[in-house]
Amino acid sequence: MPIYAYKCSACGFAKDALQKMSDAPLTVCPACGASAFEKQVTAAGFQLKGSGWYVTDFREGGGKKAEPATAPVASEGAKPAESSSSSAAAPSSAPAPAPAPAPAPAAKSAD
Repeated sequence: MPIYAYKCSACGFAKDALQKMSDAPLTVCPACGASAFEKQVTAAGFQLKGSGWYVTDFREGGGKKAEPATAPVASEGAKPAESSSSSAAAPSSAPAPAPAPAPAPAAKSAD
């Protein structure tokens, strides 16, 4: 259940009330009895806590992670996908990952 902040515009009395979202708002001030008790606009008290939530999780890039080093190497004639982006795009703060090295040729056995 959410906690709502109320304040009387007649006497200035303030109170927090724990109410269901479906409950009718309070209108009568408990201090002076006037019908000037109004709900206040307050900041949300919502926080994500735990080891799985980070500020950077949903920034630009869609949460894509760097490719593993065992990813297949693109052919030499193909352009990388990053070079097709316009030069007007904002530069990223992280350096681009280096391309994966080509696999070494297999050694032949002397049978």
